Amino acid sequence: MEPASADGAPASPPAGRPVRDVPRTIRDLRLARDGKRKAAPSKLDNPLREGLRLERVPDPASLVLFGATGDLAHRKVVPALYQLWRTNLLPHEFMLVAVGRRAYDDLTFQAEIGKTLESYSRVPVETGPKAEFLSRITYHQGDFADPDAFDRLSVRLDAIDEERGTRGNRLFYLATQSSAFTEVIAQLGRVGLDHETHGGGWRRIVIEKPFGRDLDSAIRLNREVLKVFREKQVYRIDHYLGKETVRNLLVFRFGNGIFEPLWNRRYVDHVQITVAESLGIENRGAFYEETGASRDVLQNHLMQLLALVAMEPPATFEADALRDEKVKVLRALSPMTPDEIRSDIVRGQYGPGWVAAQQVPGYRAEPEVDPASETETFVAARFEIDDWRWAGVPFYVRTGKRLPKRSSEIAIQFRPVPHRLFKDSSEDPEPNLLALRIQPDEGILLRFGAKVPGLGLDVRAVNMDFTYGSAFNVDSPDAYETLILDALLGDASLFTRADEVEEAWSIVTPIIDAWIDMPAPAFPDYEAGSWGPEAADELLARDGRRWRRI
Repeated sequence: MEPASADGAPASPPAGRPVRDVPRTIRDLRLARDGKRKAAPSKLDNPLREGLRLERVPDPASLVLFGATGDLAHRKVVPALYQLWRTNLLPHEFMLVAVGRRAYDDLTFQAEIGKTLESYSRVPVETGPKAEFLSRITYHQGDFADPDAFDRLSVRLDAIDEERGTRGNRLFYLATQSSAFTEVIAQLGRVGLDHETHGGGWRRIVIEKPFGRDLDSAIRLNREVLKVFREKQVYRIDHYLGKETVRNLLVFRFGNGIFEPLWNRRYVDHVQITVAESLGIENRGAFYEETGASRDVLQNHLMQLLALVAMEPPATFEADALRDEKVKVLRALSPMTPDEIRSDIVRGQYGPGWVAAQQVPGYRAEPEVDPASETETFVAARFEIDDWRWAGVPFYVRTGKRLPKRSSEIAIQFRPVPHRLFKDSSEDPEPNLLALRIQPDEGILLRFGAKVPGLGLDVRAVNMDFTYGSAFNVDSPDAYETLILDALLGDASLFTRADEVEEAWSIVTPIIDAWIDMPAPAFPDYEAGSWGPEAADELLARDGRRWRRI
């Protein structure tokens, strides 16, 4: 964690500039976030307490957003920054430097962002905070292949440091196509924008997924990145790790004494992880043809969720300690032979059907998609982890487009009781289940057996269901809000490290390579609005199990 300034003093605005209120406590932050009242300024010498991450406000900084005119920037990054500004979680001395090829000036781009916020902000846009936020946006036009654009950018950032008090702190955010990553990074290195300054200014870079398209390309990309930036400066983002339930999984496991002793092969029968989407490819046919479900979700979201479920307790709650344990899990995943890939990995592609009472086309009829495409829109897999905790426990994962509903969940299925004690019951008690819902209704469900009221001894399964919205009565932050704030704070806990990325690709790349030599299934093999191909159900049925009905 870096101090607020080189000498440890809190950040202060330039003379003549109004002082924004700085939240002092968790309660103040929550109240401010929900718009109930403005947090009171501190009278202490240093209002930024270091004890808890949520109580910190980042150092003064410029966020340099490459690809600022693109879809990701408009839908996710900029609305997240506005929400952080609105809730007093950004410093007064903050500037957003938007970099793009299109011919905007500051005023026209600010007007464009104003429309973006009206469309994509997750809360109603407030006139005052919106005007303040837009005044902190400046546009820098330039082509990523043009060295002069980066020379001018370097000069402009130095001027912003002088005029706006951003102190040389810069967070570079690559919201571009992945093909531009190495070009932008090399140019940043050429003009020296990667170097941390002697005056205490830091430099960090956020890189969006996909980070490579296979193991070899990921290794090459890591090599190019680390030629310019040090690993501690690099924040590889996977927005799933910023979701409230994913972060709470660590607290749930390691902050409660009743579940961690059961979190092993002795008590757990199997684990299911589902990332289901009801949407199709949303006019991204060309992108999806190059990606598919395995590269789009299996390599990153599903591998990360699996690692978080299966990891050992870290020595400390620090970034490298957490990531060390996740890497150990990925390394312990049993290598798969071609025969095991054929039997334990299922791929599918949706055909026409009905979703949410609307008729939708099949994948091959989508724009920019090959009418004979063999790209998978669904993947289900059975993995085993070869370590002391999980040996013999199957981990089933699945993801797909055009499924009946949008829903992501981690389900821990416990073993049945060893002896049927209640023989008079009309049915055997269902085994205990723990389900962590990631989206859309974040929460945790616990299923256990209870006696049905009456004279007999009938046992039925009942649920204890906890939801964040009703329990805490606060609005959970968007994943991008969490992760951007963490990057500004220098907390890399929820970002992936170079070796994590490569280990995940070392699992998924052999699967993709094996498919090249195998005949593709008779695509399409599942109807839009269904839960995927029959082969995915058979994957569990042969083990005497079935997918949980979400």
